[in-house]
Amino acid sequence: MYSSVDIVIIGGGPAGLAAAVSAKKNGIENILVLERDHQLGGILNQCIHNGFGLHTFKEELTGPEYAQRFIDQAEELGVAYKLDTTVMDISSSKVVTAMNRTDGLFEIKAEAVVLAMGCRERPRGALNIPGCRPAGIYSAGTAQRLINIEGILPGREVVILGSGDIGLIMARRMTLEGARVKVVAELMPYSGGLKRNIVQCLDDFGIPLKLSHTVVDIRGQKRLESVVLAEVDSHGKPIAGTEEEYTCDTLLLSCGLIPENELSLGMGIETGAVTNGPVVNECLETNVEGVFACGNVLHVHDLVDFVSQEAAMAGKYAAEYVKSGGNHTDAGKEIVILPENGVRYTVPEKIHISRMPDELTVRFRVGNVYRNCYISVYVGEKRILHKKKQIAAPGEMEEVRLSKKILEEIPGLEQITIKVEET
Repeated sequence: MYSSVDIVIIGGGPAGLAAAVSAKKNGIENILVLERDHQLGGILNQCIHNGFGLHTFKEELTGPEYAQRFIDQAEELGVAYKLDTTVMDISSSKVVTAMNRTDGLFEIKAEAVVLAMGCRERPRGALNIPGCRPAGIYSAGTAQRLINIEGILPGREVVILGSGDIGLIMARRMTLEGARVKVVAELMPYSGGLKRNIVQCLDDFGIPLKLSHTVVDIRGQKRLESVVLAEVDSHGKPIAGTEEEYTCDTLLLSCGLIPENELSLGMGIETGAVTNGPVVNECLETNVEGVFACGNVLHVHDLVDFVSQEAAMAGKYAAEYVKSGGNHTDAGKEIVILPENGVRYTVPEKIHISRMPDELTVRFRVGNVYRNCYISVYVGEKRILHKKKQIAAPGEMEEVRLSKKILEEIPGLEQITIKVEET
């Protein structure tokens, strides 16, 4: 036998907390958050640097401070949660199977489910780096936890592969703790992180960033002794004769984040080829009715403020779904949003005009660095939006806002195209 609740939220990080608070404020009392860690807050608990909350709270906060704002809201509203709880399975009929030390194995029937499991780092095994397997190789997030939570400095001489935001932040963090960061290498010809992090974490500390470079050899038996970097061509292949050896005892990997979607795939949710996250509509609802997704499990964000905004919408729509008794009204024709000409993906990927708000935010990333370009939205041959951008880069999320009124006035609308247009 299992108990039942109105909404189960999988994950107690910034996305799960914002969704819970929003659902509660929209009239749903019976909400349960399931979190596998021993405290709420998710990854923000180890992000002790500032820069969070400028959009949401109009002030600069550290990660734990930002998380605590939502934890306080959730507790004030009486949101129920279970910590140290691992979700094993979610059935297509929204039965959640989970376990913890107190309750053992248990099942919960939910009217709606919000997926907010976040993401994980891409490990060494997925990067195909040749060489030995000595101690001293960490993902950047693991090193961040060791320093900020455990109080352990992983090493003294550091090379970082990948210029994602976590890697850039850890270059500064390791330097402040007394380590020497010799170089940050990036496979792509552009950085994968925010411009402000490149300036504040590398330039301000004189740490070199080598674009179009990768690690081609790892040396050392018991402990890492050195790594060999080489320049790569336009196809990402190392160029012979460009090898440079850097002595080091630590290699940090910051080579991308992957949405944590094993549970999603297990319940038959359609995922995007680029994002690896669920395909959702204007309500952030997946192809499994009553199952919603938000935050980094949907697509990897650059700012947690956007995670909170998105999660609040998921919580609101999940609440509306429960209040309707799980009965969707006829939403009319499904309109597909197509990414083209430098736009890699969009979230949402499809919309129903009758159910969208007066203004719908569509978020996406571009696939290259574009300067003095336009972000354009087309319906057939008709351009309905043309936004000038001084620079658009893969490390920073872009967005456009679609007007319901404008779309309603277009006869025979079947698809919307979002593209980059260069001047």
